[in-house]
Amino acid sequence: MTEEVILKVGLTPQHACSYLGERREQLLVLMDHSLLTPSGYERLLSAGFRRSGGDIYRPHCPACSACQSLRIHSDDFIPTRRQRRIWQQNGDLEVILSSEDKPEYYALYERYIRERHADGSMYPPSRSQYHGFLHCHWMPPRYLELRLGERLLAVAVTDLMPHSLSAMYTFFDPDEAGRSLGVFAIMKQLELARHSGRNWVYLGYLVEGCRKMSYKREYHPHELLIDKEWKKVT
Repeated sequence: MTEEVILKVGLTPQHACSYLGERREQLLVLMDHSLLTPSGYERLLSAGFRRSGGDIYRPHCPACSACQSLRIHSDDFIPTRRQRRIWQQNGDLEVILSSEDKPEYYALYERYIRERHADGSMYPPSRSQYHGFLHCHWMPPRYLELRLGERLLAVAVTDLMPHSLSAMYTFFDPDEAGRSLGVFAIMKQLELARHSGRNWVYLGYLVEGCRKMSYKREYHPHELLIDKEWKKVT
Protein backbone atom coordinates (compact mmCIF):
# COMPACT_ATOMS: atom_id res chain seq x y z
CA MET A 1 0.00 0.00 0.00
CA THR A 2 1.10 3.59 -0.58
CA GLU A 3 0.91 6.21 2.12
CA GLU A 4 -2.17 8.46 1.92
CA VAL A 5 -1.13 12.09 1.51
CA ILE A 6 -3.53 15.02 1.00
CA LEU A 7 -2.06 17.35 -1.60
CA LYS A 8 -2.96 20.62 -3.25
CA VAL A 9 -2.58 20.07 -6.98
CA GLY A 10 -3.38 21.71 -10.29
CA LEU A 11 -4.28 20.16 -13.63
CA THR A 12 -2.60 21.11 -16.90
CA PRO A 13 -4.54 21.49 -20.15
CA GLN A 14 -4.41 18.46 -22.41
CA HIS A 15 -1.60 18.43 -24.96
CA ALA A 16 0.11 15.98 -27.31
CA CYS A 17 1.71 13.07 -25.47
CA SER A 18 5.52 13.04 -25.48
CA TYR A 19 5.62 9.23 -25.58
CA LEU A 20 2.52 8.12 -27.49
CA GLY A 21 2.09 10.73 -30.18
CA GLU A 22 -1.46 9.80 -31.15
CA ARG A 23 -2.73 10.33 -27.59
CA ARG A 24 -3.38 13.35 -25.38
CA GLU A 25 -1.51 13.96 -22.15
CA GLN A 26 -2.62 15.72 -18.96
CA LEU A 27 -0.63 16.17 -15.76
CA LEU A 28 -1.32 16.71 -12.09
CA VAL A 29 1.09 19.40 -10.87
CA LEU A 30 1.88 19.82 -7.18
CA MET A 31 0.93 23.27 -5.84
CA ASP A 32 1.75 22.56 -2.19
CA HIS A 33 5.40 23.39 -1.46
CA SER A 34 5.47 21.90 2.04
CA LEU A 35 6.76 18.57 0.71
CA LEU A 36 9.57 20.05 -1.37
CA THR A 37 12.36 18.45 0.64
CA PRO A 38 14.31 15.24 0.03
CA SER A 39 12.19 13.33 2.55
CA GLY A 40 8.98 14.88 1.22
CA TYR A 41 9.93 14.02 -2.34
CA GLU A 42 10.52 10.44 -1.27
CA ARG A 43 6.89 10.27 -0.15
CA LEU A 44 5.77 11.80 -3.44
CA LEU A 45 7.78 9.27 -5.45
CA SER A 46 6.05 6.45 -3.58
CA ALA A 47 2.72 8.01 -4.66
CA GLY A 48 3.70 8.05 -8.33
CA PHE A 49 4.99 11.60 -8.71
CA ARG A 50 8.19 12.68 -10.44
CA ARG A 51 10.16 15.89 -10.74
CA SER A 52 11.20 17.94 -13.74
CA GLY A 53 13.49 20.66 -12.46
CA GLY A 54 11.79 21.83 -9.28
CA ASP A 55 8.27 21.00 -10.49
CA ILE A 56 6.46 17.87 -9.29
CA TYR A 57 3.99 16.13 -11.58
CA ARG A 58 2.13 12.89 -12.20
CA PRO A 59 0.30 11.74 -15.35
CA HIS A 60 -3.47 12.15 -15.04
CA CYS A 61 -4.73 11.39 -18.52
CA PRO A 62 -8.52 10.99 -18.83
CA ALA A 63 -8.46 8.17 -21.39
CA CYS A 64 -5.09 6.51 -20.81
CA SER A 65 -3.23 4.74 -18.00
CA ALA A 66 -0.13 3.66 -19.94
CA CYS A 67 2.31 5.37 -17.53
CA GLN A 68 3.13 3.35 -14.42
CA SER A 69 5.78 4.24 -11.84
CA LEU A 70 8.48 1.58 -11.58
CA ARG A 71 10.91 0.92 -8.75
CA ILE A 72 13.46 -1.76 -7.87
CA HIS A 73 14.42 -2.96 -4.40
CA SER A 74 18.19 -2.64 -4.25
CA ASP A 75 18.67 -5.87 -2.27
CA ASP A 76 16.38 -7.97 -4.47
CA PHE A 77 17.71 -7.13 -7.94
CA ILE A 78 18.90 -10.18 -9.90
CA PRO A 79 20.88 -9.31 -13.04
CA THR A 80 20.21 -11.19 -16.25
CA ARG A 81 22.98 -12.87 -18.21
CA ARG A 82 23.13 -9.85 -20.54
CA GLN A 83 23.32 -7.44 -17.60
CA ARG A 84 26.13 -9.46 -16.00
CA ARG A 85 28.00 -9.35 -19.30
CA ILE A 86 27.58 -5.55 -19.49
CA TRP A 87 28.83 -5.24 -15.91
CA GLN A 88 31.99 -7.18 -16.77
CA GLN A 89 32.48 -5.32 -20.04
CA ASN A 90 32.59 -1.99 -18.20
CA GLY A 91 34.89 -3.14 -15.43
CA ASP A 92 37.58 -0.82 -16.80
CA LEU A 93 35.56 2.30 -15.97
CA GLU A 94 36.04 4.50 -12.92
CA VAL A 95 32.84 5.52 -11.16
CA ILE A 96 32.79 8.89 -9.38
CA LEU A 97 29.89 10.44 -7.46
CA SER A 98 30.00 14.23 -7.72
CA SER A 99 27.81 16.98 -6.28
CA GLU A 100 29.10 19.53 -8.79
CA ASP A 101 27.64 20.10 -12.26
CA LYS A 102 30.81 20.36 -14.33
CA PRO A 103 31.03 22.15 -17.72
CA GLU A 104 31.93 18.90 -19.49
CA TYR A 105 28.56 17.43 -18.49
CA TYR A 106 26.61 19.82 -20.69
CA ALA A 107 28.95 19.26 -23.62
CA LEU A 108 28.29 15.51 -23.37
CA TYR A 109 24.54 16.06 -22.88
CA GLU A 110 24.32 18.30 -25.94
CA ARG A 111 26.09 15.76 -28.12
CA TYR A 112 23.97 12.92 -26.77
CA ILE A 113 20.68 14.70 -27.51
CA ARG A 114 21.79 15.80 -30.98
CA GLU A 115 22.98 12.35 -32.01
CA ARG A 116 20.56 10.07 -30.15
CA HIS A 117 17.32 12.04 -29.72
CA ALA A 118 17.05 14.44 -32.65
CA ASP A 119 13.48 13.20 -33.17
CA GLY A 120 12.39 13.84 -29.57
CA SER A 121 10.92 16.65 -27.49
CA MET A 122 14.32 17.49 -25.94
CA TYR A 123 15.78 18.48 -29.32
CA PRO A 124 17.41 20.88 -29.92
CA PRO A 125 19.36 20.92 -26.65
CA SER A 126 20.16 24.18 -24.88
CA ARG A 127 21.76 25.17 -21.60
CA SER A 128 18.50 26.63 -20.30
CA GLN A 129 16.65 23.40 -21.11
CA TYR A 130 19.40 21.32 -19.46
CA HIS A 131 19.34 23.39 -16.26
CA GLY A 132 15.56 23.66 -16.20
CA PHE A 133 15.14 19.90 -16.54
CA LEU A 134 17.82 18.63 -14.16
CA HIS A 135 18.56 21.31 -11.57
CA CYS A 136 16.49 21.74 -8.42
CA HIS A 137 17.22 24.07 -5.50
CA TRP A 138 15.49 21.91 -2.88
CA MET A 139 16.87 18.64 -4.29
CA PRO A 140 20.41 19.25 -5.55
CA PRO A 141 21.17 16.22 -7.73
CA ARG A 142 24.27 14.08 -7.64
CA TYR A 143 26.17 13.12 -10.77
CA LEU A 144 27.39 9.56 -11.18
CA GLU A 145 30.31 9.84 -13.60
CA LEU A 146 31.58 6.94 -15.69
CA ARG A 147 35.15 7.60 -16.86
CA LEU A 148 37.74 5.78 -18.91
CA GLY A 149 40.90 7.39 -17.59
CA GLU A 150 40.28 11.13 -17.86
CA ARG A 151 37.63 10.73 -20.54
CA LEU A 152 34.01 11.22 -19.48
CA LEU A 153 31.82 8.52 -21.05
CA ALA A 154 28.52 8.95 -19.21
CA VAL A 155 26.71 10.85 -16.47
CA ALA A 156 23.76 9.46 -14.50
CA VAL A 157 21.94 12.35 -12.81
CA THR A 158 20.69 10.96 -9.51
CA ASP A 159 18.49 12.19 -6.65
CA LEU A 160 19.36 10.83 -3.21
CA MET A 161 16.66 10.64 -0.54
CA PRO A 162 16.94 9.19 2.99
CA HIS A 163 15.72 5.71 2.01
CA SER A 164 15.69 5.70 -1.78
CA LEU A 165 17.33 6.92 -4.95
CA SER A 166 15.76 8.28 -8.12
CA ALA A 167 17.40 7.78 -11.51
CA MET A 168 16.70 11.20 -13.00
CA TYR A 169 18.43 11.03 -16.41
CA THR A 170 21.47 9.39 -17.99
CA PHE A 171 23.39 10.60 -21.03
CA PHE A 172 26.49 9.10 -22.61
CA ASP A 173 29.03 9.32 -25.41
CA PRO A 174 27.23 8.16 -28.59
CA ASP A 175 30.48 6.62 -29.85
CA GLU A 176 30.36 4.20 -26.90
CA ALA A 177 26.87 2.82 -27.54
CA GLY A 178 28.31 -0.71 -27.67
CA ARG A 179 29.09 -0.56 -23.95
CA SER A 180 25.37 -0.26 -23.04
CA LEU A 181 26.25 2.52 -20.61
CA GLY A 182 22.62 3.23 -19.73
CA VAL A 183 22.22 -0.32 -18.44
CA PHE A 184 25.52 -0.14 -16.58
CA ALA A 185 24.54 3.19 -15.00
CA ILE A 186 21.30 1.75 -13.61
CA MET A 187 23.17 -1.20 -12.11
CA LYS A 188 25.66 1.23 -10.56
CA GLN A 189 22.78 3.23 -9.09
CA LEU A 190 21.39 0.01 -7.64
CA GLU A 191 24.81 -0.74 -6.17
CA LEU A 192 25.01 2.79 -4.73
CA ALA A 193 21.59 2.38 -3.13
CA ARG A 194 22.50 -1.00 -1.66
CA HIS A 195 25.84 0.14 -0.26
CA SER A 196 24.33 3.28 1.27
CA GLY A 197 21.42 1.46 2.91
CA ARG A 198 18.76 2.83 0.56
CA ASN A 199 15.97 0.39 -0.27
CA TRP A 200 14.54 1.64 -3.54
CA VAL A 201 15.69 2.88 -6.93
CA TYR A 202 12.94 4.68 -8.84
CA LEU A 203 13.25 4.57 -12.64
CA GLY A 204 10.36 6.88 -13.48
CA TYR A 205 7.49 5.75 -15.68
CA LEU A 206 7.17 2.58 -17.67
CA VAL A 207 5.03 3.63 -20.65
CA GLU A 208 3.08 0.75 -22.15
CA GLY A 209 3.36 0.91 -25.92
CA CYS A 210 6.46 3.13 -25.96
CA ARG A 211 9.50 1.21 -27.17
CA LYS A 212 11.97 3.79 -25.81
CA MET A 213 10.71 3.21 -22.26
CA SER A 214 10.50 -0.59 -22.46
CA TYR A 215 14.06 -1.08 -21.13
CA LYS A 216 12.81 -0.40 -17.61
CA ARG A 217 10.96 -3.71 -17.42
CA GLU A 218 14.26 -5.60 -17.91
CA TYR A 219 15.31 -5.15 -14.24
CA HIS A 220 13.89 -7.92 -12.06
CA PRO A 221 12.20 -8.13 -9.78
CA HIS A 222 10.58 -4.70 -9.91
CA GLU A 223 7.38 -3.11 -8.66
CA LEU A 224 4.74 -1.16 -10.59
CA LEU A 225 2.30 1.30 -9.04
CA ILE A 226 -1.11 0.06 -10.18
CA ASP A 227 -4.36 1.44 -8.75
CA LYS A 228 -2.44 3.15 -5.92
CA GLU A 229 -0.73 -0.09 -4.85
CA TRP A 230 2.81 -1.27 -5.53
CA LYS A 231 2.68 -4.70 -7.16
CA LYS A 232 5.71 -6.94 -7.57
CA VAL A 233 6.68 -8.19 -11.03
CA THR A 234 9.15 -11.08 -11.14
